[in-house]
Order: sequence, then C-alpha cells, then structure tokens
Amino acid sequence: MSYAERIRVRGIVQGVGFRPTVWRLANELGLKGTVLNDGSGVLIELQGDQILIEQFIDSLNQQLPPLARIDGVEREVLESFAPVNTFTIAKSTLNTIHTHISPDAATCSQCLAEVLDPNNHRYQYPFTNCTHCGPRLSIVTGIPYDRVHTTMTDFVMCVECQAEYENPRDKRFHAQPNACPICGPYVWLEAQGQILYSHHEAIEQCAAYLKQGKIIAIKGIGGIHLACDATNDEAVQTLRVRKCRPYKPLALMAKNIEQISEYCHINEVERLALNSSAAPIVLLDIANLGNLSSALAPNQNQLGFMLPYSPLHTLLMQYLTFPIVLTSGNRSGEPQCISNEQSRIQLADIADAQLLHNRTIASRLDDSVMRFMAGKMRVLRRARGFAPAPIQLPHGFESVPTVLALGGELKSTACLVQDGQAVLTQHLGDLDNYATLQEFERQVGLYQALYQHQPQVLALDKHPNYHSTQWGLQLAQVQQIPAIQVQHHHAHLASCLADNGYPLNSNKVLGIILDGTGLGDDGTLWGGEILLGDYQGFERLAWLKPVPLLGGTQAILQPWRLAYAYLKYTGVWDQVVQDFAELPIIQYLQAKPLKTLDQMAAKGINSPSTSSCGRLFDAVAALLGICSEQITYEGQAAIELEALVKKPHPVPPLIKGGREESIIVVSDLSYSSLDKGRLGGVFSYFPPLSGEGQGMGGYALSWQNNQLSTTQLWLQMLTDIANQVDYSTIAYKFHSGLAQALIAKATILAHEHAVSIIALSGGVMQNRFMLETLTSALETNFTVFNQCQVPANDGGLALGQAAIAAALTLRR
Repeated sequence: MSYAERIRVRGIVQGVGFRPTVWRLANELGLKGTVLNDGSGVLIELQGDQILIEQFIDSLNQQLPPLARIDGVEREVLESFAPVNTFTIAKSTLNTIHTHISPDAATCSQCLAEVLDPNNHRYQYPFTNCTHCGPRLSIVTGIPYDRVHTTMTDFVMCVECQAEYENPRDKRFHAQPNACPICGPYVWLEAQGQILYSHHEAIEQCAAYLKQGKIIAIKGIGGIHLACDATNDEAVQTLRVRKCRPYKPLALMAKNIEQISEYCHINEVERLALNSSAAPIVLLDIANLGNLSSALAPNQNQLGFMLPYSPLHTLLMQYLTFPIVLTSGNRSGEPQCISNEQSRIQLADIADAQLLHNRTIASRLDDSVMRFMAGKMRVLRRARGFAPAPIQLPHGFESVPTVLALGGELKSTACLVQDGQAVLTQHLGDLDNYATLQEFERQVGLYQALYQHQPQVLALDKHPNYHSTQWGLQLAQVQQIPAIQVQHHHAHLASCLADNGYPLNSNKVLGIILDGTGLGDDGTLWGGEILLGDYQGFERLAWLKPVPLLGGTQAILQPWRLAYAYLKYTGVWDQVVQDFAELPIIQYLQAKPLKTLDQMAAKGINSPSTSSCGRLFDAVAALLGICSEQITYEGQAAIELEALVKKPHPVPPLIKGGREESIIVVSDLSYSSLDKGRLGGVFSYFPPLSGEGQGMGGYALSWQNNQLSTTQLWLQMLTDIANQVDYSTIAYKFHSGLAQALIAKATILAHEHAVSIIALSGGVMQNRFMLETLTSALETNFTVFNQCQVPANDGGLALGQAAIAAALTLRR
C-alpha cells in the first residue's frame, strides 16, 4: 500500500451520523485508515488505491446523512505514513473550533415507527432519537459535540444503548442524546407541587386534562409551552386572560397534515415545510374555521400551524381528535421558560398542571415561523430547526476578520462571523425586557464559547439607547476592540444582500427598505427609504415625508396619535374637520388632547420626526378603527390592516421612465379581473385594462423633492369612509397606492443610477401584499432580491451589521 491522503471536511458534520457514513463507505471500498471529530470538523486519513479514494469522495458527496452539510473539503497527499490494516473511528480531539453544530431536528420516520411499535423496546418512549433527529443546540454545552458536552451527560447509558452508541453500523452510533426507557429521561405530570402521574401515564392523563378544557404547561425540546384545546372557546379565552395576551395570534399543533387541511389551504411548498426536519410554524390561509375557537387569531385570515416535532408531542396528539394551542410558556414580555423551576414559579397561575421532564435545556429555542410569499417559503422567526446552521458569506468575504454583531432592540439575534461564514443565533426576543436582556447576554457568551470566537470587531446599531448598543460599547471598551455602529436600514439592505449571496465588491444596488423605526444619519427616525448602496456604504435617495411621532414610543402604542399627526402635519386637518366632521373617527380624534400634542410638536418635545413606513400603516389602520386606541402586540395595527386585504388583486401597472412629474398621480388605475395573471401564488404584472375592476386602483401618493407625500391619500381615504366603501377595498387601495408609488420611483432611480438590482427588506416586507406586488412588478425589468434564510425584519439585522463591519474592516 503506497498511497494515502489526509482529508479535512468542514461544515455540519458532527452529531449527524457523518463518521458512520465515512466508516461504511471506506469499508465498502476496502480502504484503510481512521476518521475522527475535532474542532475543525472531521478529519479522515485514507490508505489504499488512489482511484478508490476518488470513488470514496464521490460517494461521500452523494450519500450524505440527512442533517449533514459539507462546506469545504481539503485534501493532502501523505508522503509518509504508517500502514494499518483496518478502518476505524478514532476518539474525538479538541483543538481550535472551526466546525458547526447542527440545529435541532424533528423526529425522523424510523424513530417515529419505533415509538409507535408495541414490539419495540422504545414503544411510547418520548425521548427517542437517533443521529438523524432529536435535540442538538438545545442540549449542547461545549465542543466537540460529544455526550459529555451535552446535558445528556446526566444519564448513563444502559448496556443496550451503549452497544448502539458504539456500533458504527447502528443509526444511533454516537447519537449523543441516545436514550431508552431504561436509562434515559422521563416525564411526569404535576400540579401544585405534587407529582400526579409519571412516564406514559403522565402523557395520557395530560391529554385527558386537555379534553377537560384545562391549560397545561408542556416541556418540549427547546422550551416550555402552554397548551389547551383549540376548539374549546372557554379554554382559549381563559388562556388569553391568564397570560395577559388579548389579541396576539396563538400557534396551533395538529396531529397531521390531514387535520390541518380541515381548516386551512396548504400548497405543496407549505406541506414540505410543515414536514421538514425544522418543523416550523407555518402561516396558512384559513379555509374554514370549523369548530376552532374564533379567539385563536382575532382579525386575521391566517392561522399558524405546526406538526408534532418530538415523540412526546406525537404521543400526546395520538390521544386527541382536535388541534391544540401550543404557545410559548412565559408571562407576557418575559422569555420562554426552559427549566422546571422557572415553570413552577412563573406559570403557576397560568397552567392547571405541568408536564415536565428531567432533561435540562441548555439553550432556549422558540418555534421557527415561516410564511409562503412571492413563490417561496420565507423565515419570519429563525429558531428551532434553523439556528445555528451557518450562512456562507458571499465571494469576497473569505478572509474576513472575526466579527460579533449584536443586532437591534426588538426580535434580537446576534451574529458571529469567522472563516467566511456567519452564525446567526436563534431568535432571542425583545431587549427592553430585563430577563430577555440577561438571556441575550448569556446566549452570546455561550455561542462565543462554543465557537471559541474572539471578535476583532464589534458591529452595533447606531441608536444609543438600544440595550444591545450599550452592552456592545461596554464590551468594546473592556476588550479594547473597535466598535462599528451601523445605520439600521443600511443593515437591512446588507442583510438582504448577504441572504442572496451578493459578492462583496459588486455594483451598488437600490434598496427599498420599509420598516418600523431606526435612527437615521440625520438624527431623525427613518423607516421608509429608498437607498443606493452596498456593504460598504449607502446614499439615501428618497423617503416618506416625515411627520412628528407625537409622544415618542407612546405614539407607537397608540395609533390614533399617528393618524392625527399625518392629518395635521400633511396639511389637511382643517379641511378634514370641515368636510368630514360627521365621521366618528374624526370626532374621536377631536376628543383627544390635540392642543397638547401640537405644543409638544412646536417645541420639539418628545416628538421626533419619522419617515417610518410602519407608522404610516398604523395611521391608516387607526382611521379604519383598527387598534385606534392601543395596540397589544408589536405590529398589531399593520398586521390587522393587511388581513383586511382579503381578496387577491392584480398587480398595478408599472410606469416606466419619463419625467418625475408624469408619475405624480397614480390613483384609480384600472385592472383586469382578479385571477388573471396569477401564477403559482405569485401575481404577475400585466398592463391596465378598461372596464373590469374600475375604481380598484390605489390612493394617490406623490413624490415631491424625493419625499413621498401622503396628503392626497388622506382626503381620498376619508371620502371613501364617508361613502361607506367597504374597508377591505380601502385597505387594498392604500396598499396598492403605496406600492405603485414605490415601484414608479424605484424604476426612475434605478435608471438614473444605472442599477439593475433592487433589494427589498425591512419588517413591512413580511406583508404578503407588499412583497408580492413589489417583487412581481419590479422583476419585469430588474433582478429583485428579497429574503428567505433570515427574516426581513430586525431578526435578520445582525447578519447585515456583521457583513458591513466585515466589509469596512477589509477595506482598511
């Protein structure tokens, strides 16, 4: 034997059955040598015929285990080596960490079959898993991913499990969470500090309690949920009252796809997502509410469903004939509980009983959320099943420094960059809650430890009051490293570029960034911008005409303030009072302390100027009576306004080129019938037709000195309200008019700046109508980027910050 190679494999290759696959292939080909895990991934030494080694490489790429992902293979011919007679799996070694942890994965079909087989010794065992499924990030405490570095180290494997664990031919070979009823974790049902039932009887009795209308806390893989019968209106209402969550939609779990189909439309892409190893919550159009409680998602036309993702949930659902509510087990505003102790204290007055277990959760993992828009599944919340799978940064970022980005204030995530890859943490929540902030800091520390990440640069938001910014500046001072503060919407643009693999040193693109609020370079609050830029910089070309945010944060919570701000400060208030005095919404506004607000605005007291698109949605919603007085969860007014646009409408025509004045009036265009041009769930562009659809155009918005004025919009909208036009049409005309104005302006700017790519990002891009309308119309002339891997909202912000900081550092 005279030939040998050392092969380094990087990627998601630990804890996913990679080494057994290597072992099997090597033995099939008669190759000798070793394979082992280390901090850089998997290291293989092969001895044998060179042609057979080439076959081995080909077979390895073709026969990857389901959860594995190869990011790189480096091969080295060994000039000298000690011949061996076997191929063996060697013990893991620990060196510098350059490998990745795979995300938690839903139960695979083989394990599920075992759980449901009365003749299998894992029958009805709720912690069954193998190398192709089960917990990963939620139990890991260190690297390399071996049992001693997981919370399963508390359980000593029985003889049978140990034999499986040590047998390379077994699907549980080195499956770190491997367990069985003899040696593994177990569940119990308790109430008021007393254990009532244990093991399978606890699951069976939990189902019985749910049938009785009780609310149960259930400890899953990555956190504790609150559950109740989704068809029991009293139970759902009670849960809302106890959790202080009056309107926010509640997630559901169904037994199978067939059960979901009783209530919702499901296309093939959505079906695949529901059945994927990530097992996310998928937002689905309601077909028939049937026997479900009407309190599940008030004022919505979609429901969020998921399927059982662990044996525990599968077993529970076997006893039930109805879907259950499965919402995060936490007090309003607090992070989801993950420990038994937290659950007993924080959920004591919410849950009637608690189904707990004795496997420790190391990292909280919320349910991921996805939505089908513009022909693809889009991640709205990236957590279980997705994090911490690395995102390969585009060409040009190969030699980036190590960067730690800390995101924004809401929907926080952090991002670690090293070796040309970005690791985005799971969704960690809103940092204005102290407990969430503590958890955020703990998780960032854990990730840094897992990846042995020592940042050379910190990337932070520009807003000085964000907790992530303040904490980051402290870190920078303590660690004596530079901190780069990134404008919020530039980060959204960069996030979209990175999500789409746009190379570092490429031409500038146009970015339509529609968002809530972020501190702008001029000290005002931005949020409705058209930017020209790349990873290294940007120019603000156009934006929504600003209005004062009367009362600051209070205006975000009370949309009536925004309605008044728009009517007053776009110059139509006096006319509105004169012409629409009989409208209840105007009388409602007149009853508010308007003089005080005017004085605040005049003196510049707590009235920052904002161009936020999200706030424009709030103002329109308020005039329709949606959440006028108060929102109860972030984005409620805008989300309910979108839900009003119930019918599919055709895309407005694209107005090409010409002088800017020629596109000022874009209202009341005519359209063809509703279903024409609809292709696979995506609206296609087609020119206006006369006759059908007359009067279904959008409200007028005009561009003046690169600022989008809404003055005409308000008068047209109030006229429709006075004429008792149905609110669905009004909501549509608002969405359509805004989209048309943006399409027209972006088209002109793209031609002026010779740009061929338009990126769409920001929280408003989770509005299906806006995303599909803009995408469909613009892609007739441009390449359009929108986001799939990471959320378009602030959940993807850290990725954009990290890319910008890396780009700026490389340039220096």
